[in-house]
Amino acid sequence: MKITQVNVEVFTFPTRRSVDAAGHAHPGEESLAKMAMLRIATEDGVEGYAFGAPELIRPHIIDSFVRKVLIGQNVMDREKIWQDLAHWQRGSASQLTDRALALVEQALWDWAGRKFKQPVHKMIGGYRDKVLAYGSTMCGDDLPGGLSTPEEYGRFAEQLVARGYKAIKLHTWMPPISFAPDPKMDVRACAAVREAVGPDIALMLDGYHWYSRTDALYIGRELEKLDFAWFEEPMMEESAESYAWLAANLDIPVLGPESLGGKYMSRASWVGQGACDILRAGVAGVGGIAPCLKVAHLAEAYGMHCEIHGNGAANLAVVGAIKNCDWYERGLLHPFLDYDDVPAYLNSIVDPMDADGYVHLPDRPGLGEDINFAYIETNTVTRY
Repeated sequence: MKITQVNVEVFTFPTRRSVDAAGHAHPGEESLAKMAMLRIATEDGVEGYAFGAPELIRPHIIDSFVRKVLIGQNVMDREKIWQDLAHWQRGSASQLTDRALALVEQALWDWAGRKFKQPVHKMIGGYRDKVLAYGSTMCGDDLPGGLSTPEEYGRFAEQLVARGYKAIKLHTWMPPISFAPDPKMDVRACAAVREAVGPDIALMLDGYHWYSRTDALYIGRELEKLDFAWFEEPMMEESAESYAWLAANLDIPVLGPESLGGKYMSRASWVGQGACDILRAGVAGVGGIAPCLKVAHLAEAYGMHCEIHGNGAANLAVVGAIKNCDWYERGLLHPFLDYDDVPAYLNSIVDPMDADGYVHLPDRPGLGEDINFAYIETNTVTRY
Protein backbone atom coordinates (compact mmCIF):
# COMPACT_ATOMS: atom_id res chain seq x y z
CA MET A 1 0.00 0.00 0.00
CA LYS A 2 1.70 3.19 -1.21
CA ILE A 3 1.78 6.54 0.57
CA THR A 4 0.14 9.16 -1.64
CA GLN A 5 -0.16 12.25 0.56
CA VAL A 6 1.63 13.93 3.44
CA ASN A 7 -0.13 17.02 4.77
CA VAL A 8 -0.03 19.27 7.82
CA GLU A 9 -2.80 21.33 9.39
CA VAL A 10 -1.81 23.99 11.92
CA PHE A 11 -4.69 25.03 14.15
CA THR A 12 -5.33 27.08 17.27
CA PHE A 13 -6.76 25.90 20.56
CA PRO A 14 -7.31 27.53 23.98
CA THR A 15 -4.89 26.73 26.79
CA ARG A 16 -4.06 27.94 30.27
CA ARG A 17 -0.46 26.79 30.08
CA SER A 18 2.23 29.40 29.65
CA VAL A 19 5.98 29.06 29.21
CA ASP A 20 8.63 31.04 31.11
CA ALA A 21 11.86 32.48 29.74
CA ALA A 22 13.63 29.12 30.18
CA GLY A 23 10.90 27.09 28.50
CA HIS A 24 9.26 25.63 31.62
CA ALA A 25 5.47 25.25 31.69
CA HIS A 26 3.38 27.04 34.33
CA PRO A 27 -0.28 28.00 34.73
CA GLY A 28 -1.30 31.24 33.06
CA GLU A 29 -4.21 33.20 31.67
CA GLU A 30 -6.18 31.52 28.91
CA SER A 31 -4.68 32.17 25.48
CA LEU A 32 -4.60 30.59 22.05
CA ALA A 33 -1.79 28.17 21.25
CA LYS A 34 -0.92 26.45 17.99
CA MET A 35 -0.73 22.72 17.30
CA ALA A 36 0.12 20.83 14.13
CA MET A 37 -1.54 17.64 12.95
CA LEU A 38 0.48 15.52 10.55
CA ARG A 39 -1.71 13.49 8.18
CA ILE A 40 -0.31 10.57 6.14
CA ALA A 41 -2.66 9.01 3.57
CA THR A 42 -2.41 5.96 1.31
CA GLU A 43 -3.99 5.03 -1.99
CA ASP A 44 -6.89 3.25 -0.27
CA GLY A 45 -7.89 6.42 1.61
CA VAL A 46 -6.76 5.27 5.07
CA GLU A 47 -4.97 7.95 7.09
CA GLY A 48 -2.69 8.09 10.11
CA TYR A 49 -2.22 11.11 12.38
CA ALA A 50 0.25 12.60 14.82
CA PHE A 51 0.21 15.84 16.82
CA GLY A 52 3.21 18.03 17.50
CA ALA A 53 4.60 21.53 17.74
CA PRO A 54 4.32 23.35 14.38
CA GLU A 55 8.02 24.26 14.38
CA LEU A 56 8.97 20.58 14.22
CA ILE A 57 7.32 20.06 10.85
CA ARG A 58 7.51 23.39 9.05
CA PRO A 59 6.75 23.46 5.31
CA HIS A 60 10.47 23.25 4.48
CA ILE A 61 10.82 20.07 6.57
CA ILE A 62 7.82 18.46 4.93
CA ASP A 63 8.88 19.40 1.39
CA SER A 64 12.63 18.81 1.65
CA PHE A 65 12.64 15.62 3.68
CA VAL A 66 9.35 14.00 4.63
CA ARG A 67 7.55 14.01 1.27
CA LYS A 68 10.79 13.21 -0.52
CA VAL A 69 11.19 10.03 1.54
CA LEU A 70 7.56 8.97 2.05
CA ILE A 71 5.65 9.55 -1.17
CA GLY A 72 5.43 6.31 -3.16
CA GLN A 73 6.82 4.16 -0.34
CA ASN A 74 5.05 1.13 1.09
CA VAL A 75 3.41 2.47 4.27
CA MET A 76 4.25 -0.77 6.09
CA ASP A 77 7.99 -0.26 5.59
CA ARG A 78 8.29 1.80 8.76
CA GLU A 79 11.87 0.80 9.56
CA LYS A 80 13.09 1.56 6.04
CA ILE A 81 11.31 4.91 6.03
CA TRP A 82 12.74 5.78 9.44
CA GLN A 83 16.27 4.82 8.43
CA ASP A 84 15.98 6.84 5.21
CA LEU A 85 14.82 9.91 7.16
CA ALA A 86 17.56 9.45 9.75
CA HIS A 87 20.08 9.36 6.88
CA TRP A 88 18.92 12.84 5.85
CA GLN A 89 19.79 14.14 9.31
CA ARG A 90 23.49 14.13 8.43
CA GLY A 91 24.15 17.83 7.95
CA SER A 92 20.48 18.67 8.54
CA ALA A 93 19.84 17.55 12.13
CA SER A 94 19.13 21.13 13.21
CA GLN A 95 16.21 21.11 10.76
CA LEU A 96 15.08 17.48 10.69
CA THR A 97 15.14 16.73 14.41
CA ASP A 98 14.57 13.44 16.22
CA ARG A 99 11.25 14.87 17.38
CA ALA A 100 10.24 15.38 13.75
CA LEU A 101 11.22 11.78 12.96
CA ALA A 102 9.08 10.67 15.89
CA LEU A 103 6.00 12.47 14.57
CA VAL A 104 6.33 10.84 11.14
CA GLU A 105 6.83 7.41 12.66
CA GLN A 106 3.89 7.86 15.04
CA ALA A 107 1.62 8.71 12.11
CA LEU A 108 2.77 5.54 10.32
CA TRP A 109 1.94 3.43 13.38
CA ASP A 110 -1.40 5.20 13.75
CA TRP A 111 -2.14 4.39 10.10
CA ALA A 112 -1.39 0.70 10.71
CA GLY A 113 -3.62 0.53 13.77
CA ARG A 114 -6.48 2.25 11.98
CA LYS A 115 -6.04 0.06 8.91
CA PHE A 116 -6.10 -3.21 10.84
CA LYS A 117 -8.47 -1.96 13.56
CA GLN A 118 -6.00 -2.65 16.38
CA PRO A 119 -4.53 -0.46 19.15
CA VAL A 120 -0.87 0.25 18.50
CA HIS A 121 0.16 -1.15 21.91
CA LYS A 122 -1.23 -4.52 20.84
CA MET A 123 0.59 -4.39 17.51
CA ILE A 124 3.97 -3.65 19.08
CA GLY A 125 3.81 -6.02 22.04
CA GLY A 126 0.64 -6.17 24.05
CA TYR A 127 2.08 -6.79 27.52
CA ARG A 128 -0.55 -5.12 29.72
CA ASP A 129 -3.97 -3.44 29.64
CA LYS A 130 -3.45 -1.04 32.53
CA VAL A 131 -0.53 0.63 34.28
CA LEU A 132 -0.06 2.65 37.47
CA ALA A 133 0.55 6.33 36.83
CA TYR A 134 2.76 8.68 38.75
CA GLY A 135 1.75 12.31 39.12
CA SER A 136 4.49 14.45 37.58
CA THR A 137 4.40 18.04 38.85
CA MET A 138 5.21 21.20 36.97
CA CYS A 139 8.38 23.02 37.98
CA GLY A 140 8.29 25.16 41.07
CA ASP A 141 7.02 28.73 40.70
CA ASP A 142 6.39 31.93 42.65
CA LEU A 143 2.57 31.72 42.52
CA PRO A 144 0.99 31.88 46.01
CA GLY A 145 -1.01 28.70 46.53
CA GLY A 146 0.79 27.03 43.65
CA LEU A 147 4.21 25.39 43.93
CA SER A 148 6.11 28.28 45.49
CA THR A 149 7.13 26.68 48.81
CA PRO A 150 7.98 23.21 50.13
CA GLU A 151 4.77 23.33 52.16
CA GLU A 152 2.73 23.90 48.99
CA TYR A 153 4.39 20.87 47.40
CA GLY A 154 3.31 18.87 50.44
CA ARG A 155 -0.30 20.06 50.25
CA PHE A 156 -0.47 19.33 46.52
CA ALA A 157 0.98 15.87 47.10
CA GLU A 158 -1.85 15.16 49.53
CA GLN A 159 -4.35 16.15 46.83
CA LEU A 160 -2.67 13.84 44.32
CA VAL A 161 -2.80 10.89 46.70
CA ALA A 162 -6.48 11.60 47.37
CA ARG A 163 -7.03 11.56 43.60
CA GLY A 164 -5.58 8.01 43.47
CA TYR A 165 -1.91 8.42 42.58
CA LYS A 166 0.39 5.84 44.15
CA ALA A 167 3.53 7.75 43.13
CA ILE A 168 4.58 11.38 42.66
CA LYS A 169 7.55 12.91 40.85
CA LEU A 170 8.67 16.39 41.79
CA HIS A 171 10.09 18.94 39.40
CA THR A 172 11.54 21.60 41.66
CA TRP A 173 12.59 25.23 41.12
CA MET A 174 14.69 26.32 38.17
CA PRO A 175 15.69 29.70 36.72
CA PRO A 176 14.18 32.21 36.11
CA ILE A 177 12.84 31.72 39.67
CA SER A 178 14.97 34.17 41.65
CA PHE A 179 16.43 31.77 44.24
CA ALA A 180 16.93 28.82 41.90
CA PRO A 181 18.84 26.60 41.68
CA ASP A 182 19.08 25.68 45.35
CA PRO A 183 19.91 22.10 46.45
CA LYS A 184 18.62 22.71 49.99
CA MET A 185 15.27 23.94 48.67
CA ASP A 186 15.02 20.82 46.52
CA VAL A 187 15.58 18.67 49.60
CA ARG A 188 13.11 20.68 51.68
CA ALA A 189 10.39 20.17 49.05
CA CYS A 190 11.14 16.44 48.92
CA ALA A 191 11.02 16.18 52.71
CA ALA A 192 7.71 18.08 52.84
CA VAL A 193 6.16 15.72 50.32
CA ARG A 194 7.40 12.61 52.13
CA GLU A 195 6.00 13.92 55.41
CA ALA A 196 2.66 14.71 53.74
CA VAL A 197 2.10 11.37 51.99
CA GLY A 198 3.72 8.91 54.39
CA PRO A 199 5.99 5.94 53.67
CA ASP A 200 3.85 3.98 51.20
CA ILE A 201 3.77 6.40 48.25
CA ALA A 202 6.65 6.11 45.77
CA LEU A 203 8.47 9.42 45.27
CA MET A 204 10.94 10.58 42.64
CA LEU A 205 12.87 13.78 41.97
CA ASP A 206 13.65 15.44 38.66
CA GLY A 207 15.61 18.48 39.84
CA TYR A 208 17.69 21.22 38.30
CA HIS A 209 19.54 19.75 35.31
CA TRP A 210 22.86 21.55 35.68
CA TYR A 211 23.96 20.87 39.23
CA SER A 212 27.59 20.05 39.97
CA ARG A 213 28.69 16.59 41.05
CA THR A 214 28.92 17.66 44.68
CA ASP A 215 25.44 19.22 44.70
CA ALA A 216 23.99 16.14 43.00
CA LEU A 217 25.71 13.87 45.53
CA TYR A 218 24.33 15.92 48.43
CA ILE A 219 20.77 15.80 47.06
CA GLY A 220 21.02 12.09 46.27
CA ARG A 221 22.15 11.20 49.77
CA GLU A 222 19.29 13.22 51.26
CA LEU A 223 16.83 11.43 48.95
CA GLU A 224 18.15 8.10 50.23
CA LYS A 225 17.15 9.14 53.76
CA LEU A 226 13.67 9.97 52.44
CA ASP A 227 13.38 6.59 50.66
CA PHE A 228 12.89 8.05 47.16
CA ALA A 229 12.49 5.60 44.29
CA TRP A 230 14.84 7.34 41.84
CA PHE A 231 16.91 10.45 41.13
CA GLU A 232 16.61 11.95 37.64
CA GLU A 233 18.76 14.36 35.60
CA PRO A 234 20.57 16.46 38.21
CA MET A 235 23.55 17.16 35.89
CA MET A 236 24.32 17.72 32.23
CA GLU A 237 23.69 14.42 30.48
CA GLU A 238 26.44 14.94 27.91
CA SER A 239 28.85 13.78 30.62
CA ALA A 240 28.13 10.08 31.05
CA GLU A 241 31.26 9.92 33.20
CA SER A 242 29.67 12.24 35.77
CA TYR A 243 26.60 10.03 35.94
CA ALA A 244 28.72 6.90 36.27
CA TRP A 245 30.48 8.57 39.19
CA LEU A 246 27.16 9.54 40.77
CA ALA A 247 25.60 6.11 40.34
CA ALA A 248 28.67 4.52 41.92
CA ASN A 249 28.43 6.81 44.95
CA LEU A 250 24.69 6.54 45.64
CA ASP A 251 22.38 3.73 46.71
CA ILE A 252 19.28 5.43 45.29
CA PRO A 253 18.75 4.40 41.65
CA VAL A 254 19.94 7.00 39.16
CA LEU A 255 17.63 7.26 36.14
CA GLY A 256 18.60 8.55 32.69
CA PRO A 257 19.26 9.84 30.17
CA GLU A 258 16.16 11.93 29.54
CA SER A 259 17.05 14.70 27.09
CA LEU A 260 20.36 13.47 25.68
CA GLY A 261 20.42 13.11 21.89
CA GLY A 262 21.80 10.11 20.07
CA LYS A 263 18.64 8.00 19.92
CA TYR A 264 19.14 4.42 21.18
CA MET A 265 22.90 4.55 20.55
CA SER A 266 23.53 7.00 23.40
CA ARG A 267 21.41 4.85 25.71
CA ALA A 268 23.59 1.86 24.87
CA SER A 269 26.64 3.93 25.80
CA TRP A 270 25.11 4.82 29.16
CA VAL A 271 24.47 1.17 29.93
CA GLY A 272 28.00 0.27 28.89
CA GLN A 273 29.50 2.98 31.11
CA GLY A 274 27.31 2.21 34.12
CA ALA A 275 25.91 5.74 34.03
CA CYS A 276 22.45 4.80 35.29
CA ASP A 277 20.56 2.14 37.21
CA ILE A 278 17.27 2.65 35.36
CA LEU A 279 17.33 3.50 31.67
CA ARG A 280 15.22 6.35 30.27
CA ALA A 281 13.67 6.94 26.86
CA GLY A 282 10.66 8.72 25.42
CA VAL A 283 9.17 8.41 21.95
CA ALA A 284 9.84 12.05 21.05
CA GLY A 285 13.37 12.08 22.44
CA VAL A 286 14.71 9.02 20.61
CA GLY A 287 12.94 9.48 17.28
CA GLY A 288 9.86 7.27 17.43
CA ILE A 289 8.02 4.30 18.86
CA ALA A 290 10.29 1.64 17.35
CA PRO A 291 13.51 3.35 18.57
CA CYS A 292 11.93 3.65 22.03
CA LEU A 293 11.20 -0.08 21.97
CA LYS A 294 14.82 -0.72 21.02
CA VAL A 295 15.93 1.13 24.16
CA ALA A 296 13.47 -0.79 26.35
CA HIS A 297 14.60 -4.15 24.98
CA LEU A 298 18.25 -3.13 25.36
CA ALA A 299 17.56 -2.42 29.03
CA GLU A 300 15.73 -5.73 29.40
CA ALA A 301 18.72 -7.59 28.01
CA TYR A 302 20.84 -6.07 30.80
CA GLY A 303 18.28 -6.80 33.51
CA MET A 304 17.35 -3.13 33.80
CA HIS A 305 14.08 -1.27 33.92
CA CYS A 306 13.33 1.36 31.29
CA GLU A 307 10.95 4.06 32.48
CA ILE A 308 9.29 5.92 29.61
CA HIS A 309 9.61 9.72 29.62
CA GLY A 310 6.48 11.79 29.19
CA ASN A 311 2.78 11.40 28.73
CA GLY A 312 0.65 11.07 25.61
CA ALA A 313 -0.61 8.40 23.26
CA ALA A 314 2.70 7.23 21.81
CA ASN A 315 4.48 6.87 25.16
CA LEU A 316 1.45 5.13 26.63
CA ALA A 317 1.51 2.64 23.74
CA VAL A 318 5.14 1.76 24.49
CA VAL A 319 4.39 1.34 28.21
CA GLY A 320 1.59 -1.04 27.26
CA ALA A 321 3.94 -3.16 25.15
CA ILE A 322 6.90 -3.73 27.51
CA LYS A 323 7.42 -5.59 30.78
CA ASN A 324 10.37 -3.74 32.29
CA CYS A 325 8.54 -0.52 33.15
CA ASP A 326 6.60 0.16 36.35
CA TRP A 327 4.96 3.52 35.71
CA TYR A 328 3.28 5.85 33.22
CA GLU A 329 4.20 9.53 33.61
CA ARG A 330 0.98 11.55 33.91
CA GLY A 331 1.47 15.30 33.86
CA LEU A 332 2.55 17.94 34.06
CA LEU A 333 0.36 18.66 37.09
CA HIS A 334 -0.31 21.83 39.08
CA PRO A 335 -2.83 22.91 41.74
CA PHE A 336 -4.26 25.56 39.36
CA LEU A 337 -4.84 23.20 36.41
CA ASP A 338 -7.02 20.14 35.86
CA TYR A 339 -5.14 17.53 33.84
CA ASP A 340 -8.41 15.80 33.01
CA ASP A 341 -9.74 18.80 31.06
CA VAL A 342 -10.10 17.67 27.44
CA PRO A 343 -8.15 19.71 24.85
CA ALA A 344 -10.49 21.25 22.29
CA TYR A 345 -9.00 19.21 19.44
CA LEU A 346 -9.85 15.91 21.15
CA ASN A 347 -13.18 14.43 22.20
CA SER A 348 -11.62 12.70 25.22
CA ILE A 349 -8.19 12.35 26.78
CA VAL A 350 -6.15 9.28 25.89
CA ASP A 351 -5.06 8.52 29.46
CA PRO A 352 -7.94 8.80 31.94
CA MET A 353 -6.99 7.46 35.37
CA ASP A 354 -9.27 5.47 37.66
CA ALA A 355 -9.65 5.97 41.41
CA ASP A 356 -7.00 3.32 42.12
CA GLY A 357 -4.30 5.14 40.15
CA TYR A 358 -4.40 3.03 36.98
CA VAL A 359 -4.40 4.33 33.43
CA HIS A 360 -6.08 1.82 31.14
CA LEU A 361 -4.59 1.33 27.68
CA PRO A 362 -6.99 2.64 25.00
CA ASP A 363 -8.82 0.07 22.89
CA ARG A 364 -9.47 2.43 19.97
CA PRO A 365 -7.62 1.57 16.73
CA GLY A 366 -4.30 3.30 16.14
CA LEU A 367 -2.68 5.38 18.85
CA GLY A 368 -6.04 5.70 20.54
CA GLU A 369 -6.54 9.46 20.21
CA ASP A 370 -10.19 10.46 19.89
CA ILE A 371 -9.65 13.33 17.45
CA ASN A 372 -12.19 16.16 17.05
CA PHE A 373 -11.74 16.61 13.30
CA ALA A 374 -14.57 19.14 13.09
CA TYR A 375 -12.83 21.43 15.61
CA ILE A 376 -9.53 21.18 13.76
CA GLU A 377 -11.19 21.95 10.43
CA THR A 378 -12.88 25.02 11.85
CA ASN A 379 -9.78 26.36 13.60
CA THR A 380 -7.07 25.58 11.06
CA VAL A 381 -4.94 28.62 10.21
CA THR A 382 -2.39 27.03 7.85
CA ARG A 383 -2.33 24.01 5.55
CA TYR A 384 0.62 22.65 3.57
